[in-house]
Amino acid sequence: MGNSKVNYAAGTTQYGAPLLKPLAQKYTSIGLAIAVAIHLALVGTYWVSVLLGRAEENSVPVVMLRYSELGPPPSITNQQALPQVAVSAPMAKPTVGVPVPVPDAEVSPEQTIASQQELSRIAGPVTQGSGGGDSVGVSMGDFRVPADDAPPPDFVPVEKEPQVVKEVKPTYPDIAMRAGIEGRVIVKIWVDKDGKPRKAIVLKSDAEIFNQPAINAAMQYRFTPAIMNKGPIAVWVVIPFTFKLVHN
Repeated sequence: MGNSKVNYAAGTTQYGAPLLKPLAQKYTSIGLAIAVAIHLALVGTYWVSVLLGRAEENSVPVVMLRYSELGPPPSITNQQALPQVAVSAPMAKPTVGVPVPVPDAEVSPEQTIASQQELSRIAGPVTQGSGGGDSVGVSMGDFRVPADDAPPPDFVPVEKEPQVVKEVKPTYPDIAMRAGIEGRVIVKIWVDKDGKPRKAIVLKSDAEIFNQPAINAAMQYRFTPAIMNKGPIAVWVVIPFTFKLVHN
């Protein structure tokens, strides 16, 4: 048997340092990680408690007091403060604005009120119209109702303006035509409730020779009546007339 050789390398199990070295490294890393986690948790808990304590120190307490619980303010001149006034003491009722009963006024038994029939018998004052015709105006004190023949104001608000139904061209004066005079005349026309011209006034004229032909043409115009409050009213209408020669 002294010459026999046994191979211990094949199929044998290893023990000792080769097996313990990897295990030692593994468990050392795990222990180090656990220690670091515990350390961080302790440090974090400490700093959180410190921050919470500082927040409580910086907080300002707010106390709600009623006005009656406040004391008098300190004196600026070092004089003795006035005693506190009791706010809840009973106050006297105000007398301003309180209605006071007044006895009824005595009415004479002979005094009566006019009836509607008696009022209708009282005729108001009647005055003659300014035009001298049949139109009249009724005067009631300072207020005067204008007659239908009175011209309208310069500006009258309307819902629908009058429209030209019939247009008439003015006649060119012979003298102006021979002299070669041209111009423009602006005429203001009083249009009544029927759309007919009642009066024509020259507002602006380049030559006086054209005034009368423009007025004659304006008085032959026809309009639709102006409408206000669903009814016709009289207004002023401005129409320009141009006198221009036609050169052949």
